[in-house]
Amino acid sequence: MQRDQNSEKKIFPTQEIGSIAKPNWRVKGVSNEARILQRDVAEAEKWGKTLDIANYSDLVVLLKTRQNSSDPPSEEQKNAIRDWSVRYVLALFDKTNLDRVYSGEQWRVEMYEHLVRNIEGFKLLGSVHSFDYKYFNKGAVVAEPRFKQPIHLAEFEFVKSNTSKFVKVPITGPYTVVDWSFNEYYETELRKEHDPKKLPDLRRIYFEARRRFILDLVRNVLRREFAELISHGAAWIQIDEPAITTRPDVEEMELFVEAINELTSGFENCTFSVHNCYSDYNLLAHYTPRLKDVTQLALEFANRDTSDLGVSLGARPGYGILQTFDDEGYTGGFGLGVSHVHDYSDKPGNGAYSEGRSIIETPELVRDRILVAAKILKDPSRISVNPDCGLRTRNWDVTYQKLLAIDKGTQLARRNFS
Repeated sequence: MQRDQNSEKKIFPTQEIGSIAKPNWRVKGVSNEARILQRDVAEAEKWGKTLDIANYSDLVVLLKTRQNSSDPPSEEQKNAIRDWSVRYVLALFDKTNLDRVYSGEQWRVEMYEHLVRNIEGFKLLGSVHSFDYKYFNKGAVVAEPRFKQPIHLAEFEFVKSNTSKFVKVPITGPYTVVDWSFNEYYETELRKEHDPKKLPDLRRIYFEARRRFILDLVRNVLRREFAELISHGAAWIQIDEPAITTRPDVEEMELFVEAINELTSGFENCTFSVHNCYSDYNLLAHYTPRLKDVTQLALEFANRDTSDLGVSLGARPGYGILQTFDDEGYTGGFGLGVSHVHDYSDKPGNGAYSEGRSIIETPELVRDRILVAAKILKDPSRISVNPDCGLRTRNWDVTYQKLLAIDKGTQLARRNFS
């Protein structure tokens, strides 16, 4: 089992917590319809040189072969292009000194679809809008979910073989899968259990259907997936739960807690974290102390903050919510979001600048955000540093600048504790 030696050796370890935009050559290279253009090849050459990627010329040759062919790509070519995309992302993370890494989800279609298309009992129905200009393929559960084969293991093994960094595996969590799916099977089954002559309490039926769905998903599929990964050396699994707090009532939050506790119970030699962003953190803070095996929350803060420099609590409004988590009794760590990941239309303050529709934080602003968080928590060892969420909505030039700023800003913050 790999150990997270970076977090043992240094304060404020940096990490990836989400996806990175797939390069155009990656998207087109695995498509049966899209044509690779010269600018796509040039993009691969540019980043191969910038990131010092070994043998990137082999990718360029492959892309040129695809560019000059009217035939659809073979499965071997598709797989090779996906693999190169992972290598590029890992090189990006290496160049920007991230301590905990993954593939930027380059092997995956999308966080939700990648999971459910590999589980028996789901039927994919079509695309729906999620945020910005991003979409996901929504599914329905039409039978009891069943485990088919390991879903993330091959990806994990490939990442491990292509990096010397500590590898953290992100997996879409059970609450989000249930919330983003049509619950056809369980709602139908629950209705059968009620006397048709009596008017049923539909709200109770719908909630019990959700509960059965989520617990079957945990017991039949996700615990088996976790066991496969951990038995092959996975030492950190990040549970991605963007849907929590979208149904802000007690029953739903308790269902989330129940599902996560059942999912993580009994596993040894593995760290579990929960990643959530753009949610009601006052509500989330009330329930996180009840997550028995979760030792880190990776959350978004920069989106709530100003872009002016300053280390007073008043100067950093985005980070005051940390006190609420402490007051509610949460004692674990935080994946501290220090970099805004979506479109930005305001005028930046003196700690950032604009580039197109993006804001680029300076290292000094990253430093100030870390220092204020450390002041609030009174224990810098509880802090890891990351973007607010995945950077898949930003192009690679912006992503590179943001990750460099995180690295340099974190180094500046460390000097205050040396």
